[in-house]
Amino acid sequence: MSIHVVDETTPSRRRGSSSTPPRFDLTLSENPFPPLPSVLRAVNSVLAQANRYPEFLPRRLPKLIAGHLGVQPDQVVVGSGATGVAMQIIQSLTTPGAGMVFGTPTFDGYPIMAEMAGVEVVPVPLDADGNQDLGAMAKAIDKWTGLVVVCRPHNPTGTVASAGALKAFLGSVPARVPVILDEAYVEFLGAAEYLDPLALLSRHPNLLVLRTFSKAYGLAGLRIGYAFGRREMMARVRRLQLPFGVSSAAVAAVSASYAAEPELAVRTMRITTEREALRDALRRCGIAVPRSHANFLYLPGPGVSTALRRAGIAAKAYPDGSARISVGDPEADHAVLAALATLR
Repeated sequence: MSIHVVDETTPSRRRGSSSTPPRFDLTLSENPFPPLPSVLRAVNSVLAQANRYPEFLPRRLPKLIAGHLGVQPDQVVVGSGATGVAMQIIQSLTTPGAGMVFGTPTFDGYPIMAEMAGVEVVPVPLDADGNQDLGAMAKAIDKWTGLVVVCRPHNPTGTVASAGALKAFLGSVPARVPVILDEAYVEFLGAAEYLDPLALLSRHPNLLVLRTFSKAYGLAGLRIGYAFGRREMMARVRRLQLPFGVSSAAVAAVSASYAAEPELAVRTMRITTEREALRDALRRCGIAVPRSHANFLYLPGPGVSTALRRAGIAAKAYPDGSARISVGDPEADHAVLAALATLR
């Protein structure tokens, strides 16, 4: 692969040693780039006052995010990454023994959080193309269902439910059942796939949109996530807001990131360009990689995860031998291609 580099900064390298092949950890769909210099400066300026507590309950960050989204601050709940906010949602909107419907495989956190909250998982297999089977998910909803999760793009396949299919699905969900629309990777969507969340919220009061600053913004280590929706719904979620749970560094990082969005857009484009080049190359090798709309690729098995492991590449592995890998680091992408080039 030969990819034109448009960002002068370089991806962060992964662990390795002179006595072993280079080792890349591609398990967590991380952004390979460190925070932008302007974001680092903003965070470092706040860390000088790290002896001081942040706000008892977050006010500045919800207001900042709300202004960016075009909603009111009381429509936004923030927390420790999208995972932390999802846990708040599960705990505040469901009861032990309720069912939680989602496509499977999915983000690992959902079944883990369901178990922590005493919620019964209702996994619905993806279709043959790696899409969430929204029709089957709708049929899985019953009187015991307490929550539904739709990922768009989906994790781990990167597929995207069409606008029509999603709208039809949301219209079929009983109004009493909350729906999380997990948009952790929304910044990687093209204009044709993007949906106006405010239009969806105006029609579906049971909808909560979940997002994060961990992926496209490259702030995974700062743990900043949020959800937004109708204020009545968000008030229920906010009741479980952890005191002192959002750092001052998070506020500074988000403010600086919003100011640097043109630079972040260049990085996102670089990641998606690398993704498409690697996907094309792997498909030429006979690996049926589905089209991804995120910062990762899903590599169908069997044998893929084993081949990557033998090449010193850590990936998210699945029982059938498939794997999900982060993309965007040219050296890691080349290592993946070399490891899998003769697999088929």
